Amino acid sequence: MTLPQMQHKEQRVAVFIDVQNMYHSARNLFAARVNFKEVVRAAVANRKLIRSFAYVVRTKTGEEKAFFEALIKEGIETRVKDLQEFYGGAKKADWDVGMAIDAVRTADIVDTIVIVSGDGDFVPLVDYLKGRGRRVEVVAFGRTTSQRLREQADDFTDIEEDSKRFLMRSRRLLERRLRPDEHIPTPEP
Repeated sequence: MTLPQMQHKEQRVAVFIDVQNMYHSARNLFAARVNFKEVVRAAVANRKLIRSFAYVVRTKTGEEKAFFEALIKEGIETRVKDLQEFYGGAKKADWDVGMAIDAVRTADIVDTIVIVSGDGDFVPLVDYLKGRGRRVEVVAFGRTTSQRLREQADDFTDIEEDSKRFLMRSRRLLERRLRPDEHIPTPEP
């Protein structure tokens, strides 16, 4: 559901990308990677981009460094958090609070906030920002997006409706997907 009549070229836009949420949805649904450059382009929609942020997680191996550099090259600021590993093997990499704080801080200098995530934990953030007079849009995968988040947003862009534009096929992920012995976790709605 896009409401282009509510978008105009003078709107100032900030984009907040929940990389983990998008990565897992793309991987599990399509065995693909997200083209974040295209996602930001669609989110901005010919308006004035003020800032774009990608919330990423650094592992001990550092294998994601090239990905971080690619985001920066595209003009997307990265917020980096180290992966937490707990006794017993549990791992945690949650950026929800950090994204919410940055969105609230940025709301004073923009007209529109675009949240690139399907995570229902962002519903209170959407409510708060709309209560402050900001337009809030969501870009995510329709099948893994919280229904309440879709309903609360002023606009929702479903990446699945134009997957050729927003996704890059990954032979490595496709081969992994075909291996029956590997468990792939389901993304959070």
